Amino acid sequence: MPTGLAIILDIIKTTAPALVVFITVYYLMRTFFANQRAMKQLELNNAAKSTTVPVRLQAYERLSLLCERITIPNLVLRLKDSEMSISDFRMSMLLSIQKEMEYNVTQQVYVGEDLWKIVKLSRDQVTTLINEVAAKLPEGSDVNDYARALLLVDGQTESALDRAQSAIKTEAALLL
Repeated sequence: MPTGLAIILDIIKTTAPALVVFITVYYLMRTFFANQRAMKQLELNNAAKSTTVPVRLQAYERLSLLCERITIPNLVLRLKDSEMSISDFRMSMLLSIQKEMEYNVTQQVYVGEDLWKIVKLSRDQVTTLINEVAAKLPEGSDVNDYARALLLVDGQTESALDRAQSAIKTEAALLL
């Protein structure tokens, strides 16, 4: 009849290999599931990038187009009519700028906060320029004089919209 010590040794002999197998399987399964989780996260990140990168690039394109459309030369070319009064022409440009901003306001979701601030500041500077030139026109000026004065003043200063375009290009380059 086996003694108590022999029974304990028999139990250890049979359970020790089982315990080693259990620990090995546990470690392998834990590693396997951690790798699977990491792979799934990587797939989700890649899927998100493949969806968001084109949308963000489109947002940069639209903001670039916005900056181009609200430059003084483009506004003058697109909106000036010799039959208009100075105040009508000024209002027409300001409304055009406002509509462009309203149309593109959702793009701020896809671009950095600093870039959006730069675009808004550029818009504000163009608006200020339009108003300041109109206020400084001599009495008896017509819409052609106003347009020439706008183009002259705009050509003498570094355009805020050029700086905005540069910021758009810089941020878009970071995305790629």
